[in-house]
Amino acid sequence: MSRKVLLDSNQLNIILHRLACQLVEKHTDFKETVLIGIQPRGIYVAERLEKILKEEYGLDDIKMGQLDITFYRDDFRRGEKPLEANKTRIDFIVEDKCVVFIDDVLYTGRSIRAALTAIQSFGRPKEIELLSLIDRRFSRHLPIQPDYNGRQVDAINEEKVKVSWKENDGEDAVYLISK
Repeated sequence: MSRKVLLDSNQLNIILHRLACQLVEKHTDFKETVLIGIQPRGIYVAERLEKILKEEYGLDDIKMGQLDITFYRDDFRRGEKPLEANKTRIDFIVEDKCVVFIDDVLYTGRSIRAALTAIQSFGRPKEIELLSLIDRRFSRHLPIQPDYNGRQVDAINEEKVKVSWKENDGEDAVYLISK
């Protein structure tokens, strides 16, 4: 198995700052916007962006939540072992708000489809946008595209994109892993 560095810690930090800047350009004060990290790994991107928005742009009133999509997935009962649910934490109203889904890697689009279904349990957003750190653009099964994109990666199906975070992997980096 080979592992190629796509983004090191510095490059990842630059991309996160650019994405935060794009969010500010579109949503200004975030009064009508909520950020939702998709469990399990989108929450790390969302937390980093929230920190940048608060510390560098002075936006203290950002509403940020976490959405578990486990039971909304179309492959929920297809594996040999049952999927384990994560935590959903949405302690604000999404009705008539702009919801920005945040995920680490956009691959087939199936996780986002599940998130679109899951968010309906919390109300009807005015608009839904998608921010992905990595877009595997040639791997889509559904017609889903990000509104905000950190980096596009052309990976073939046998290759895997792995986003490592200091919080749980000991380093910030993005790898392309080949078998």
